[in-house]
Amino acid sequence: MKKTLYLFFIFSIISNTPFSQSIDANFSQKKMWKDLKVFKEIRLKANSGLYKYRTKKQIDSIYSWAEQEINNLSTYRDFYNLISILTDYEGSLHNNTLFPQKRFETVKTEKSGYFPFPVKIIAHKVYLNFQIDNIPLGAEIISINNQKITDIIPNMYKFYTTDGINKTGKQIGINRSFSKYYRYLYGLENDFKITYKTKDSDVKKSVVVKSVGYSDYLKNFKNRHSKVFDRLQYNRPNKNEIYTYNQINKNTGILTINSFSIGDNEKSIEHNLYKKWLDSIFVNIKKTTIKNLIVDVRNNGGGTDPNDVITYSYLTSRKFQESKKVWISFNKIPLLRYYNSSIPTFLRPFGVGKFNRYFQKRFPNEKNGKYFISKETNEMKVRTPNKNAFTQNIYLLISPKVASAGSLFAAMLAGNENTTTIGEETNGGYYGHNGHTGFEYVLPKSKIVTEFSIDNIEQDVPKKSNQFYNRGIIPDYTITQTFEDFLNNVDTQMNFALELINK
Repeated sequence: MKKTLYLFFIFSIISNTPFSQSIDANFSQKKMWKDLKVFKEIRLKANSGLYKYRTKKQIDSIYSWAEQEINNLSTYRDFYNLISILTDYEGSLHNNTLFPQKRFETVKTEKSGYFPFPVKIIAHKVYLNFQIDNIPLGAEIISINNQKITDIIPNMYKFYTTDGINKTGKQIGINRSFSKYYRYLYGLENDFKITYKTKDSDVKKSVVVKSVGYSDYLKNFKNRHSKVFDRLQYNRPNKNEIYTYNQINKNTGILTINSFSIGDNEKSIEHNLYKKWLDSIFVNIKKTTIKNLIVDVRNNGGGTDPNDVITYSYLTSRKFQESKKVWISFNKIPLLRYYNSSIPTFLRPFGVGKFNRYFQKRFPNEKNGKYFISKETNEMKVRTPNKNAFTQNIYLLISPKVASAGSLFAAMLAGNENTTTIGEETNGGYYGHNGHTGFEYVLPKSKIVTEFSIDNIEQDVPKKSNQFYNRGIIPDYTITQTFEDFLNNVDTQMNFALELINK
């Protein structure tokens, strides 16, 4: 009896050590094959965005490649990278590939192996975004451990999804998580040879630095040089920062909306306070001589309906809808056994009825295997401009951070004839996106979680020659922060907008 207890105790220790959940552990190709098959089945049956930006031929081709690629893989991390490639290839900012919680807890507790410093991408170059002794702030990184930075960055794209084939949005994720993504790609490293050059010299220099733990990298990121400028790109705004308005002179005002997460729905206290605030602001604007309104949504990653369309009603002279068309690819939730739920698999069929009825009521019209949204929903409601709407010159500031409800709002505003759009291409698409309802499934062998949104949305925006179906919102003036402004934490885009107005 004592021997049995002893063996059980030893087994428990071994099975609960961090190594057992390491993302670098071996993972059989047989399990990879099983999970890849399930992953593809999930996309085909549940994901309406599978062919939004890719043809059937393209999707079939990348899965054929993936099946062959498994023959070259051996670790859990290898397979995670493969699934991340497939997830990103579809082109939806709401797609995501997540480690199961136990694996990620192991990652978070790793004490070494991580690149120590935050970086910042500016005009396709990668700069050190941290003050240290042996490399100057703003040094341009040429290579890490003899791998060119121009090869490293594109390999990281798969970890941060964007709409269509957009690339600029990925820099938001890379700027924040460069060290983590490097670890996902190449494993843990004892130290890093950084080859760099400074702005005033073409001479390449190299220095070797020790690796750090994941938590130490996060501390360095929190102390990055650019934090004073880009804090709201990576942190939720404080309550008094969510929306603000300032009149800067007799002709110009600045409306800043850093998030549309303002209450859970239109009945919430927060939403109704926001409506009252908007009305008071635009009543006041109407009484003034303001001819120019800068609308700054560069830090707006989305939020809840109907905050986006209510805001747009104060900035348009046309009737509009949130969406022209919305559809999903099923009328009963498919593949329940793989759905990410704490409910035991055998009980799920008994409890799913009300959810299926919800989808059948919301999406009642079937055509060619697509289930279209009811015209009675808020998304299809025809809305009118507010009586206090501003209809003079609008200058819209956008960035790669802008996504989801933020990009829907920005797309509608960019479509106005009186709007000049300034900044960088957004994460979210101009003509549409997959959004609203998020689904999660768990792959049976790896327990990797795959996320996506099931509503295929066509936004109510006009066709414009400078906007493309598979891209984010393209600004009329593409303005990025300059290197000098990065060093001094100067707002290049806002300064450009003010100069343009003055001209």
